[in-house]
Amino acid sequence: MSSPDSITKAQDDKQSLEKLLQDIESLQTVVASFDERERNTVEALRRAIDALHKEALTQLIRSLKTTPEAMAALKEASTDDVVYSVLRHHNLIKPSLNERIEQALDSVRPMLIGHGGNVELVEIVLPDRAIVRLIGACSGCPASELTLSEGVEKAIKEFCPEITTIEKAKGVCNQPSSANVRFISPFAKHEQNWVFAAKLSDIPLDQIMTVEVEGQSILLSNTDGKIVCYQNACSHLGMPLDSGEVKEGILKCPYHSFEYMLKSGECLTVPEVQLHTHAVRVTGDKVEVSFS
Repeated sequence: MSSPDSITKAQDDKQSLEKLLQDIESLQTVVASFDERERNTVEALRRAIDALHKEALTQLIRSLKTTPEAMAALKEASTDDVVYSVLRHHNLIKPSLNERIEQALDSVRPMLIGHGGNVELVEIVLPDRAIVRLIGACSGCPASELTLSEGVEKAIKEFCPEITTIEKAKGVCNQPSSANVRFISPFAKHEQNWVFAAKLSDIPLDQIMTVEVEGQSILLSNTDGKIVCYQNACSHLGMPLDSGEVKEGILKCPYHSFEYMLKSGECLTVPEVQLHTHAVRVTGDKVEVSFS
């Protein structure tokens, strides 16, 4: 158990660190008021000091690598936020997996936020799996799989090649759209091959209609103010769903009673699968789909 003196010392050290950080911020404000020549001089001095510190830390780490116990101690020390931040500042350790995933999500958040949604990291399951949650307008929406695969998944795999599996945590859609042109997923490409499917006024509310488009049988529905489009095939054995019953927002397969949430295509019977979703856009009274 830590003694009161050691606890007090640790608190004093933390206060001292916070004071140093405040001093740095204050000095940065002062430097910002300098003229260009003075700012360049200060910046050159900062780079020189950084180079000195980096070289010293590099040599220290190099010497510790010869002793496994010392390297283990260094790795343990690196879990401290302050030590980690300084080593990261000098690029002496790689960013953590969590940090790189957050960077990947930050790269797609502006587009998601622009459509009323967002994404958050739920869990990292080592060695190669990440679980994310689509929230806001992206949560449970009919093209959430498109958003996941074309946006979130690609970004994570670009920043973190070691992550090979990205899973979507369950969510609830809560954002109706009222724009004249509505892309169900922000990652539905404008240059996709859009094909006319039906008039908006013909699509039933909270029920399904079957349409043949380019030789494919699809299901359309107006659910909570959104147009959803699925392949007319149960995820179980591929049997058609057009004669299935829709009750309280749930579509039931007429053959083996698999149940799907009509607004999202998620399977309530076997949560690991869902209906095959197609991208949809609505312009005025014209509903178009894209088979990607």
